[in-house]
Amino acid sequence: MINVSLVQERLSLIKSYLTELEELRRFEREAFLADKKVIGATESYLRRSLEAVFDVGRHILAKTGGADLTLEYKSIAQGLAARGVVDRHLGEQLVKMAGYRNRLVHLYHLVTDEELYEIIQSDLDDIRGFVVAIRDFLGRQGRTNSAQRH
Repeated sequence: MINVSLVQERLSLIKSYLTELEELRRFEREAFLADKKVIGATESYLRRSLEAVFDVGRHILAKTGGADLTLEYKSIAQGLAARGVVDRHLGEQLVKMAGYRNRLVHLYHLVTDEELYEIIQSDLDDIRGFVVAIRDFLGRQGRTNSAQRH
């Protein structure tokens, strides 16, 4: 059974990280690129957001019979779409997010300050969309569980 409290806690974390990223995206490009602390904070909040996204996905799959899909980040993304937890488009975006998470963690030396700036300017809606999709999924699960009890 899905631990709704755990999922909601992770969603709250994601929302708090998005709030921080929203603040960081207010920097003009030149000011952003000139401030290593701002860049470091951006990278940290973005990585944490992605980790939490995939923690949520892993938990949902593990608790809904998709444990075999929880070993790799891209398979988590694909599994969420295949099981209808997220729509196909968001599933495709999650696959890209999984690749970027791996880049942040394993190829961090190749991540540029410019790409971090561009991501927070244009790609945060994908993370927001994930939060909405998971909340919708939890609502559908709650209605299904309620109907099964009656």
